Amino acid sequence: MIALTRLNGQQFVMNAEKIRYIEATPDTLICSDTGEKMMVKETLQEVMRRAIDYARAIRRPVTE
Repeated sequence: MIALTRLNGQQFVMNAEKIRYIEATPDTLICSDTGEKMMVKETLQEVMRRAIDYARAIRRPVTE
């Protein structure tokens, strides 16, 4: 899950694995795999970085 901010300042959390695509139009538009679209304050690069960091964290091997 990644934390994001709507244009009105409201924060929300999105499952990064549900992101279908991201556009910079110039605001950042995220489309989920269900077709829902939302604009966020974060840049396209920041959303990508958070999604990649999330994917790395959940795929990290469990060590004892």
